Amino acid sequence: MAGLKIGVAGAGVLGRLLAWRLARMGHTVTVFDPAPGPLPPAPGALTSPAPAHAAGFTAAGMLSPLAELDSASPEVAHLGWRSLALWREVADALDAEGESQPLFVQHGSLLLAHGSDRGAAQRVLARLAHARALAGEMPAPEPLDRAALAALEPSLAPGLHAWLLPGEAQLMPREMLAALAAHAPGVWWCWGERVQRVAPGLLQVAGEAPMNFDLVIDVRGCGAKPDATVRGVRGEVIWLHAPGVRLQRPVRLLHPRHRVYIVPRPGDLLVVGATEIESEDRSPVSLRSAVELMSAAHSVLPELAEARIVHMESNLRPALPDNEPATHTEPGLLRINGLFRHGWLLAPALVQDALEELGLPPAPLRGFPPPVAEGGSSLRPGQARSAAALDAALAPTASSDDSLSRCAAP
Repeated sequence: MAGLKIGVAGAGVLGRLLAWRLARMGHTVTVFDPAPGPLPPAPGALTSPAPAHAAGFTAAGMLSPLAELDSASPEVAHLGWRSLALWREVADALDAEGESQPLFVQHGSLLLAHGSDRGAAQRVLARLAHARALAGEMPAPEPLDRAALAALEPSLAPGLHAWLLPGEAQLMPREMLAALAAHAPGVWWCWGERVQRVAPGLLQVAGEAPMNFDLVIDVRGCGAKPDATVRGVRGEVIWLHAPGVRLQRPVRLLHPRHRVYIVPRPGDLLVVGATEIESEDRSPVSLRSAVELMSAAHSVLPELAEARIVHMESNLRPALPDNEPATHTEPGLLRINGLFRHGWLLAPALVQDALEELGLPPAPLRGFPPPVAEGGSSLRPGQARSAAALDAALAPTASSDDSLSRCAAP
């Protein structure tokens, strides 16, 4: 099927990846999201809560299917392992289309434990071994002695127990989300529009008449209430600026309360996270979380003592009662929700499977064909206020109206 008119509710990781994929396949895609625009709030916030924005912007971007076997199902790990190759293809395609910023890095990751936590580490490794046998295809963690760890990551504290998780990767969430929107050919982005109802072939923005589409896709995450039994799980991250502290790959530290990770970013930045709190509170990062996260990071990277705190952020991960993702398809409707702490890890594989189930298998990205359409527009808040207005904007004969800002750069 080609040339479908598709409405997408939600412009997070799933919404943007779906829009990017479907537009390249020749479909007419319109995305609705309550955020004021395609970019996240500027970094630097330490105390004031930021406006609600996609959880994908807050995430550190670790792609760690092996490490997630500690708490996630083998099915989640298997989907995540598939997604590693898919994300590499997406990043390569965006690079071929002119994206200049690094989007995807694959050097494996490290699992670390202090000497006093060796027993806990062995229990985690035993769970990984059992779950890995169920998941299949995935490599085993590789123990590292002191010399091997120092060779890989000389800035880490000596005396740590360490295991290399080969094949794991990371991506740059803010840059990837911006690139997916910027390189989605012909997509219309309707910002400041909260979708209150979805049904097969029908999408309704708050306070307006329903709009008809050939296919409606609901990827609103926590915004899908009450249609979905989804809850928000609070997560918090801290950005540190640490010139001279060398870290080449993400590390995950066994911690009594949290799965603490430290993820390097360009510009001498390190992202430390993430708490997992059963709360839908979007207020700023708490003192207890900040102290625990930074103390844990300093315990494995002593040179962080002089790092500067440049950003703190909290957000909500969408989770279903069983903490597993769920995909629902029927004629004219696709729903995906409940990615929990695995949004970036699972998105490409879930998108691929859902589109194949709908009879819309995404074209292979190898060879990176050019986009199939030009242009696209970004509608300012309040402009997608009627089905007639949107249909007129999407019509092939639509004129270049000053009320529409061209989508050369979202």
